Amino acid sequence: MTPEAAAPFREVYYASADGLRLYARIYEPAGIEAPAVLCLPGLTRNSRDFEVLAPHLARRYRVLCPDLRGRGYSERDSSSRSYRPATYLADLLELLKTLSVARLAIIGTSLGGLLAMMLAASKQDMVAGIVLNDIGPEIDPAGLARIRGYAGQLPPVRTWAEAIVQLQSVHGDAWPGLDPAAWQRLARRGYRENASGSPVLDCDPGVGNALRSAPAQPADLWPLWAALGAVPALAIRGELSDILSPATFERMQREKADLVRQTVARRGHVPLLDEPDCLPAIDAFLARLDYR
Repeated sequence: MTPEAAAPFREVYYASADGLRLYARIYEPAGIEAPAVLCLPGLTRNSRDFEVLAPHLARRYRVLCPDLRGRGYSERDSSSRSYRPATYLADLLELLKTLSVARLAIIGTSLGGLLAMMLAASKQDMVAGIVLNDIGPEIDPAGLARIRGYAGQLPPVRTWAEAIVQLQSVHGDAWPGLDPAAWQRLARRGYRENASGSPVLDCDPGVGNALRSAPAQPADLWPLWAALGAVPALAIRGELSDILSPATFERMQREKADLVRQTVARRGHVPLLDEPDCLPAIDAFLARLDYR
């Protein structure tokens, strides 16, 4: 699926508590009174990853797509130590305050899904429901090692053709069968031209440094999963994922009986959220939430 032509959005800049200039795309053809959906990207990604999903949802919802600090059009942080969940959560709450959003659903990819769980567990009166894209309360060590190995460490490229080759080298196993046009679109989401016209990864290398400086063994997040309580959740898993294992996916269901699950065929980490078996699952889930 390709992005909808000239999908309307407005750009919002706002200040974090520590003074960074942060960015978000806001899709609101349904009006500012429509139920709000917050779309959170993965570790090194940005708001452009939702350029298909956001216009699709914006027919019924007010869709908020921020660039986390250090990514996309949000300002880079001078200290990589600030690239951590507690800081991201504070930034997101500042965005919601700026936009006067009191209640919302959250769609989170990878890191974005972890942030969705944290917000839902700590702000249950605010969060109507969460969609987790290929992430859960336990991260497969093999996938984490893979991400630690490339995040913030890829060599520079000179042309868009080289950017596509680099992207395929990192994500080719996760996204088999994509045609050349799809790879071109994905490259434009993850890279941006610098002043000399060369594509550069649209993420501060410090993000990768922060990941590598974190403990090799992630924290136990099963208590966080239990803390969701009755917050509705949809968990999406790529069939080929090396981050969300089948065993973790099954345990998530056992420990949260009302969990809705969807497996996306021929996708690893992460599904692109434009797949034919993905969009209907998201639509159906969001439609049953209570946004009051």
